Amino acid sequence: MTATHTPWLSRPYHRQWLRDQAEALFAFYGNRSFNPKGGFFELTATGAPIKPQNPVRGIHSTARMVHCFAIASLLGRPGSDPIVDHGMHYLWNNHRDAERGGYFWAVDDNGASDKGRKQGYGHAFVLLAASSAKLAGHPLADQMIADVTEVIETRFWNKAHGAIDEEFNADWTPISDYHGQNSNMHLTEALMAAFEATGERDYLTKAESIADLIINRRARENGFRVAEHFDANWAVDKGYTGDQMFRPPGTTPGHWLEWSRLVLQLWALGGKRHAWMPEASEALFRQAVTIGWDEKHGGFFYNIDWSDKPDMRHKLWWPVSEGVGAAAFLIAHKPSAFHETWYRNIWDVIARHHIDGVNGAWHEQLTEDMQPAYSLFAGKGDIYHALQACLIPLYPAEGSVTKGIVEAMR
Repeated sequence: MTATHTPWLSRPYHRQWLRDQAEALFAFYGNRSFNPKGGFFELTATGAPIKPQNPVRGIHSTARMVHCFAIASLLGRPGSDPIVDHGMHYLWNNHRDAERGGYFWAVDDNGASDKGRKQGYGHAFVLLAASSAKLAGHPLADQMIADVTEVIETRFWNKAHGAIDEEFNADWTPISDYHGQNSNMHLTEALMAAFEATGERDYLTKAESIADLIINRRARENGFRVAEHFDANWAVDKGYTGDQMFRPPGTTPGHWLEWSRLVLQLWALGGKRHAWMPEASEALFRQAVTIGWDEKHGGFFYNIDWSDKPDMRHKLWWPVSEGVGAAAFLIAHKPSAFHETWYRNIWDVIARHHIDGVNGAWHEQLTEDMQPAYSLFAGKGDIYHALQACLIPLYPAEGSVTKGIVEAMR
């Protein structure tokens, strides 16, 4: 094999470049995001707090900061533990509903906002944060894992379908009969993290149940296009139209890529028992790069309709981030020139267009022709996807980044 064909992940420079990009993200988000009143600020494109006076704190943003800086703590990055501690206490003391149980989707300095709603998506990230914090040694982690696990089990888990229900009011009355794959997808990630942190097999069993429903059945039925929206009985709702950020119409290639990695990770953690998982991972990845990729400008269209035509043509940072993670896992388990080429293609787009060499961090939204835009996101509110893109390729494709770091220290 010539040097040209040597996989990037075997090259010391590329691996150091990934570490450098991860450190740049830690440096951009760490101290600047820290809100002394609790929780974290979202940041403008230049790194200033957005709405510094009583901003609303979404639970997913707080939990993702905990997760990411727990990773930083495990790596040995100074200054990370206070950020983890700050976020964990805000989740426990502000987002948690001490009276009725569960965690509020959004809070501000006056308490719960957004009518005190409780979302499955948010609870998935609480479980992820607590699981990562446990590996980093945070004293609240075990209590939070037990608490949110009980809430997921008693309030969200729908045994009949083997997945979670979506959303509730503050008093636990249902908001709708809508079911979404996004919350279940992120719960799959969180359940795997909880299994790694605790060793309790039930977490993995639930993750396998969700993956079987959404990928092995529903996505397979639709040519490995991942359906986003479902009715009360988990039948695909192809006519659903929701908000563009969390519930866009049609289907979202970035989630095909995210699932491509997650089902391979689940396959590895579960003992490589389910032959459908690597098959599905390859199919999801191939569909995403074939249907969802913009051949003219590069990047993945945000969402496409059910006839495979782009709906929203903007390019977001998280689909390319998830493409990196999926390609890295496929290179490890199903090595091929196809997967290697796409790993490089995706990083080329990120390096040329998403990484902000002037202000730092990554542009979260680009126009179709790859210019920075802010119609969906006001600035740079999230470290989670970009950080995992930088770190997932550096560790064995047998589990999460946290698992890889912990095992590397042994």
